[in-house]
Amino acid sequence: MTELLPRDRPFPPPELDALDAVVAFLGFVHTTAVNKATGLTEAQARSTPLESSPAMSVLGVIKHLTAVQRQHVQIHIGGADVPSLWRADDLEFEFRIGADESIESVVAAFDAEWETSRATLARLDLRAHPDTIVTAHGRPVSAVRLLVDVLQESARHLGHIDILRETIDGATGE
Repeated sequence: MTELLPRDRPFPPPELDALDAVVAFLGFVHTTAVNKATGLTEAQARSTPLESSPAMSVLGVIKHLTAVQRQHVQIHIGGADVPSLWRADDLEFEFRIGADESIESVVAAFDAEWETSRATLARLDLRAHPDTIVTAHGRPVSAVRLLVDVLQESARHLGHIDILRETIDGATGE
């Protein structure tokens, strides 16, 4: 296994407009999530130390964030015909780490989904079409508003990773 190394995480510049800032912060949050997994062993990254959330692990949160991006950016905003990573009959499905998954494979899937998301957003050019309406969860919603939801969900889960890390090995930080 290749050791996961910390990545450079430049803060988005203040001169960005709102749409560019949302996309830049999605990248920033993506890198932050990956960096929070650095230094963990496979067992630590898979561990579920929270009694109140028995399916939640550092890797599980990253896998969940992959599912969030797939669902909202690829499927809802981009209209891609790709399989969803959700299961309606199992609300913790995307948090579970399979025996065949590893830090390396979960992070690689997260990275690949982010690159696909970036390409989808560039292709759609929401700047030229800011009022694009998509259907998500059975109702019309602005594509830009849905993108903000992805950012909110991703940022919220960074706090969960912080709690998991502190419980697992005492690590705290950015």
